[in-house]
Amino acid sequence: MTVHFIGAGPGAADLITVRGQALIRKAPVVLYAGSLVPPEIVAEAPAGARVIDTAPMTLDEIISEIEQANAAGHDVARVHSGDPALYGAIAEQMRRLDALDISYDVTPGVPSYAAAAAALKTELTLPGIAQTVILTRTATRASAMPDGEELARLGESGATLAIHLSVNNLARVIRDLTPHYGADCPVAVAYRVSWPDEMILRGTLTDIREQVKRAQITRTALILVGPALGHSTFADSRLYASDHHHVLRPKS
Repeated sequence: MTVHFIGAGPGAADLITVRGQALIRKAPVVLYAGSLVPPEIVAEAPAGARVIDTAPMTLDEIISEIEQANAAGHDVARVHSGDPALYGAIAEQMRRLDALDISYDVTPGVPSYAAAAAALKTELTLPGIAQTVILTRTATRASAMPDGEELARLGESGATLAIHLSVNNLARVIRDLTPHYGADCPVAVAYRVSWPDEMILRGTLTDIREQVKRAQITRTALILVGPALGHSTFADSRLYASDHHHVLRPKS
């Protein structure tokens, strides 16, 4: 018996990996985060499978379901949104499974920041502009940020920021980042990216909050901030330069 932690991707049912879909198709038990995983993905479960939405459940209740599956010798597809390595709450589940000596593996998924960049038709790392992407969030009711990871401090880097779980803290995001990026720094807010009701807002640190308020976006949105979002005058990458030689393109 194995618990398969599976990243379902950002929302579109066809953005799950082939491996993840195959595991769901043969799992007799499927536990999924119903608030963020589309029903089309878990609909791939075999006929007669036990399919449970874990959104209203506690950790103890989820582990209890896994223990019951383990006793019956049934594999479990544990389906999370996006990529489970990012704010997936899988670490505490794996810790419990370690204590219970229940085996598990992890199948990655398309993360929301990658889906948002695709929707924006934007590369987040541009030569001479930004070569670093920081994935972060702001403090919420769920848990505080560790010391040293405050948004204002991360903003000192000038990197492209992908700020999760923070659209309700947008005023604080703007306040903390404007001194480092400037009021005219490009910002994008991607709401339910890749879902049918996807909404992409583009603006700057000056005007993005008003756009978000008008659109009434209060959850399920990613904030992208950084000069790479609005640059068209960057230098070409050296990767394909005619005078750049490497083992696959030796100097002639």
